[in-house]
Amino acid sequence: MSSIQIDRLLDTMVKQNASDLHLTVNKKPTVRLRGRLLELNTKVLEPNDTAALMKAIAPDRAQNDLQEHGGADFGFAFGDKARFRVSIFKTKGNIGLALRLIPNELLSFEQIGLPPIIGELCRRPRGLFLVTGPTGSGKTTTLASMVNFINQTMDKHIITIEEPIEYYFDHSKSIVNQREVGADVPSFAEALKRALRQDPDVAMVGEMRDLETIESAVRAAETGHLVFATLHTTGAAGTINRIIDAFPVDQQSQIRVQLSTSLMAVVSQQLMPRIDRKGIVAAFEFLVVTPAVANLIRENKTFRIDGAIQTGKKFGMQLLDDHLWELYTSGVISPEEAVDKARDGAGMAEKIYKSGGTLKRTELTDNGPTEE
Repeated sequence: MSSIQIDRLLDTMVKQNASDLHLTVNKKPTVRLRGRLLELNTKVLEPNDTAALMKAIAPDRAQNDLQEHGGADFGFAFGDKARFRVSIFKTKGNIGLALRLIPNELLSFEQIGLPPIIGELCRRPRGLFLVTGPTGSGKTTTLASMVNFINQTMDKHIITIEEPIEYYFDHSKSIVNQREVGADVPSFAEALKRALRQDPDVAMVGEMRDLETIESAVRAAETGHLVFATLHTTGAAGTINRIIDAFPVDQQSQIRVQLSTSLMAVVSQQLMPRIDRKGIVAAFEFLVVTPAVANLIRENKTFRIDGAIQTGKKFGMQLLDDHLWELYTSGVISPEEAVDKARDGAGMAEKIYKSGGTLKRTELTDNGPTEE
């Protein structure tokens, strides 16, 4: 295959609004459309095909990393149509590629479905704001919309630390400096440390993947900066526990105190196909750290946070399963999606049955029902 055909594949993705493209040996090029994988009507890929496709788009640095470490991530622009985040990797000695479409258009909070209080939180001068959820749940898009909101409405110095850079921001009311891990700076933790010497108001950390990065992000929030970051966790309480558990036992009471004063909010999200097949919809769990929630974090009572979210509706708080139920009962998502994405799948299934709904399922497991 040649680069003209990679162009055709990317064009197909943009036209069909596919979220991902998978290129692997002994399989036809496959796109993810509304959460489902669909093969494209082309030839089955051979080893030299995937190698040529990789060389058509990968910069030299990524190709070197692929040889040395067996994989690499990078981003590139497809003309003015879209940007792509690409992961290249070795599989059984051959080359595979996974491409994620990053739309050029930045979405507003309303378009994403975020509560209006998000705008108020983005205006705060300091604090840690976490966006969490599994891979492919739209965390990057949510983060980008927050950075864009600040960039368009306030005069701030924003530093983003990403691997790779996904959405590109033009300077607007704010100055936006985007730094790519691997190209501009060696690691997330190192970039955050250096960022604090660069007079930032806002720092956006693509991923808090290790203890050093978590420590740096919390310290930055404590010292008067607004910090946005992502974690691969589900649920607000689970996110707080995950951060605390990353620390050695003798430091956990200290990090609880630090989090209780620096953590501002946690958004946990899931993406699902809409039942009307008109794209995808996001479901959110949203925690605002009020003085009552701060006490629960400090006193190691995170198991009571779900209750605090339920009583905090006036702050815009909501539990993920409540939002999923709302989307199901208003006919936006299928009952199967509601159960699959729920934190309590069995409880969601029971609720659906009790309300007279049905599921194309049989037995229930801990993670929700399994298909027949």
